[in-house]
Amino acid sequence: MNLEQYLPVLLFLLVGMAVGIMPIAMGWGFSALIGFDKPDPAKNAAYECGFEPFEDARMKFDVRYYLVAILFILFDLEIAFLFPWAVALNEIGPVGFWSVMVFLAILVVGFVYEWKKGALDWE
Repeated sequence: MNLEQYLPVLLFLLVGMAVGIMPIAMGWGFSALIGFDKPDPAKNAAYECGFEPFEDARMKFDVRYYLVAILFILFDLEIAFLFPWAVALNEIGPVGFWSVMVFLAILVVGFVYEWKKGALDWE
């Protein structure tokens, strides 16, 4: 076993740690040099999802919040499946092409459902 084979692994670990530690050290150093410590109630207040953090914990969300989440998942999945399909389109042939067309048709049905429910209309 030759220890020179482990040099790239050691360098990888050292560079990875440097990339993780350097921004923290630089941020701490710059804030100590030029930072201003002026606490303000608005600065120190918690901010969560655009709602006041200290209201009733059982408040109801608008249904559109969930519809937008479904819409995001719908199109996120579409893109996640379309990239590998596009790369391998020559190898999969017509069966792969038509199976993805069925997949896209199902996604279009979901999109039309979201559109009809008014998830894309902002007030």
